[in-house]
Amino acid sequence: MLKWLAIVLMGLFVLLQYSLWFGEGGLRELAHIRGRTDALAAENAISLANNQRLAAEVVDLKNGLDAIDERARSDIGMVREDEQFFWVPDVETRDGSSSAGGVQ
Repeated sequence: MLKWLAIVLMGLFVLLQYSLWFGEGGLRELAHIRGRTDALAAENAISLANNQRLAAEVVDLKNGLDAIDERARSDIGMVREDEQFFWVPDVETRDGSSSAGGVQ
């Protein structure tokens, strides 16, 4: 009788161990969820840094004319009335782009 009880208890123990390692909510699923959490945290950190950069740019655009002047010059090539613009073809700019030009 004691032998059968030991066998049943051992079988129950094996079944519970299988459930712990491979079943729903087991250690394998926990490792998978932790991996996804780490990947999403990395994506979130990138998005957070981008949001902070954009928020700082918005504050600059709201508070100062220098940021607006810089955006107008770099994005659409505006030049002030008291300046002269010299365009030199095929010359690399400081940022490495091949569309050359200079404002003086």
